[in-house]
Amino acid sequence: MIPKVIIFNNMSLDGRIDGFDIDNELYYHLAKEWSLDAVLMSNNVVLKKFQLKHGKEGTDHKGREVNEIDNLPLLVVPDSKGSIRIWDEVLESNFYRDILVLCSRSTTQEYLDFLEERSIKYMIIGYNEVNLSTALEELNVQLSVKNLRVESGGKLNGLLLRDDLVDEVCVLIYPNLVGGISPDSIYSAPDLNSKEGVLDLKLLKMKKLKNEIILLHYRIMKYQF
Repeated sequence: MIPKVIIFNNMSLDGRIDGFDIDNELYYHLAKEWSLDAVLMSNNVVLKKFQLKHGKEGTDHKGREVNEIDNLPLLVVPDSKGSIRIWDEVLESNFYRDILVLCSRSTTQEYLDFLEERSIKYMIIGYNEVNLSTALEELNVQLSVKNLRVESGGKLNGLLLRDDLVDEVCVLIYPNLVGGISPDSIYSAPDLNSKEGVLDLKLLKMKKLKNEIILLHYRIMKYQF
């Protein structure tokens, strides 16, 4: 069994997730309303969020004693290529109680040593890439993660959605039209050959928020019995 997985994204009216101003305070205020055990975040979002480049090293992380009653979520990041080296800065943000890096058999020993030296927990799941389905199962079994929010761009969202690993999708729609010929959307995946792979959704909540922003919260219909 895997945790309940909720994708939560900001997007413009034309489906873009970049090119417009985002209200991060609003996003995280709403995210805190959910009772979550973990946040699954793509490595690109980690680097963008903390405004650091691939491969840049921060100060050494010597481990953090985790308070068992700490209700902050666990941060889970797939990083089989070892692109993130600023974990100390991430922990110092005080947004998360701890970090778990998802690696694969293709992850270099140098990066695994890097994590171990800094007392960063990791799991090796998958061969060339992280096996997300197995990773979610292990999060549930080993770490009792029952509810998880996905904070990501379209690529990780697309992998999760195409593998039927998502329960709900929540979006904040901004009153902007960005345009562009290669939009970066919340769902990036290869084109379907038929309509069979199209996901049907059930609207759970719709609300108008400040500054003309609309909240839409859906459940994926395949989970309805």
